[in-house]
Amino acid sequence: MVYLIVQDPWLLQDFMRQVFNATSLIELPPRGSTGRMHAEARIGDSTIMFSGSSDQWPPHTAGIFIYVENADETLEKALNHNASVVLPLENQSYGRSGGIKDPCGNVWWITSLH
Repeated sequence: MVYLIVQDPWLLQDFMRQVFNATSLIELPPRGSTGRMHAEARIGDSTIMFSGSSDQWPPHTAGIFIYVENADETLEKALNHNASVVLPLENQSYGRSGGIKDPCGNVWWITSLH
């Protein structure tokens, strides 16, 4: 399972909810509280762990490959939530695929099967 460390974990959480329909599993401390956040979210049958950065734990982003129902729709949602394109969507032998960078710096390789 991936563990991401980002400057704004709430921003990442909102991005994953809006773009990938992620559901929240754990938020410590809960939204509105103070302190460094640790959270877990589920996208499909995968869990992503993430937290806020600190001096001891600077931001650490990743590249994540994810299958989606419709890569074109997912790309549009991502762009509407401040993502940028790192690789335009193209039809590949394995599906329709491309890359986006979320507002926290993670690259998501989105792919839908033909």
